[in-house]
Amino acid sequence: MKDSFNRSINYVRIGVTDRCNLRCFYCMPKEGVPYEPSAHLLSYEEITRLLNVLGNLGFNKVRFTGGEPFLRKDFMTLLEKTYTLDQYPDIRITTNGTLMTKQIPKLKEMGITKLNLSLDSLDAKRFKKITRRDDFDKVMSTFYTLLKEGFKLKINAVVMNDINTEDIIPLVGLAKQYPVSVRFIEEMPFNGGYKKNKTVFKATDIYNTIIKKYPDFHKKEGKHGDTATSYRIDGFLGDVGIIPAFSRTFCNTCNRLRITAKGDIKSCLYDSGVFNIRDFMRSGVTDKELTEKFVELVKLKPENGFVAEKMKNTKHDHLESMSVIGG
Repeated sequence: MKDSFNRSINYVRIGVTDRCNLRCFYCMPKEGVPYEPSAHLLSYEEITRLLNVLGNLGFNKVRFTGGEPFLRKDFMTLLEKTYTLDQYPDIRITTNGTLMTKQIPKLKEMGITKLNLSLDSLDAKRFKKITRRDDFDKVMSTFYTLLKEGFKLKINAVVMNDINTEDIIPLVGLAKQYPVSVRFIEEMPFNGGYKKNKTVFKATDIYNTIIKKYPDFHKKEGKHGDTATSYRIDGFLGDVGIIPAFSRTFCNTCNRLRITAKGDIKSCLYDSGVFNIRDFMRSGVTDKELTEKFVELVKLKPENGFVAEKMKNTKHDHLESMSVIGG
């Protein structure tokens, strides 16, 4: 599928829940957010139907996010349904790694071995401060188990000014020791507690921090749809990526749609949600009508995140929690 700017759109990110067992302060406030009742969430049958329609339109990559996806009951059932569709050779999951250890054998059996693991610090005390939970050892145990079982891991680290910038170099060190991709992400304003005039530790700041330590920080060739600019360092087993999520310099190759847990279609991370597909499906539409609606929605994708942000229809949008948006 092509959008109005001739970008190929083949990747859908689906939030299966807005619930999370951590309370990372860049994602949601300490007290959490009001959770949607179960009946408001897309059912697994509805998600599978959407994936079938999108697969027939040329989508071949899906990522399941949350909140924390493994918090939703029978999440493995959804993965099995997606696997048996045989339309998505690329099924991925973003997780905090605290609840999934028992599911690793089944994931391997289905060939779902590409995971993004959230890890903002290698210091247990800072991890607890950031997440407001004492689960560092649990996450690291999951990390080592996944490596041992041959999973292809990306480490997602949100970089926050004056909070965890000292973790950048230690996290880069993971890519030296292990065949992982360590990706540093600019902090975004979706945290349920927006602070005006907050200073963002930008992608250029992250880059300068790394290259000061590792002068042989070489840019790798990217591909369509990459949000991260990837780099290699001589002698490293893995690589390093920087995602300018706040600066938004990757929009010209955006290849994705987002669907929140309650069915809101976000054609851009920074928009307000352009359509509720849950209500549309529950009104009794046919697959043909669903297909036509997705073609229409893809054409509505804005040129970039700055345009999307200007089009927001409520002054409270900046208070959205990332757990509700779906990552």
